[in-house]
Amino acid sequence: MIVDLRIYTCLPNRLNDFVALYEAEGWPLQRKHLGNCVGWYTTVEGELNTVVHMWGYADQGDREKRRAAMAADPAWAAYLAKVAEQGALIRMQNRIIRPTGFFAAYQAGRA
Repeated sequence: MIVDLRIYTCLPNRLNDFVALYEAEGWPLQRKHLGNCVGWYTTVEGELNTVVHMWGYADQGDREKRRAAMAADPAWAAYLAKVAEQGALIRMQNRIIRPTGFFAAYQAGRA
């Protein structure tokens, strides 16, 4: 399993606007196409005005296939246009991460 870790930074006082638009339009589309949301959070301390979300995939090929399907969806393009028009985002980052051997073993034992 790999995880696509995404970190988005919003302008001050615009986080709630971004989250509201995402909840209404982005969340249903990403759930449909990406499937396995590992977590979706906003910061309480530290760097404020930040959204962190994670999506789990079997491997990089699974990620590419799912993200390509989402990118081809006209509703996703319409959502991205609204995000751009909203102007709340100032920075977007993503990282592909994978569990360490000991954590994967821990998860397997928990299941």
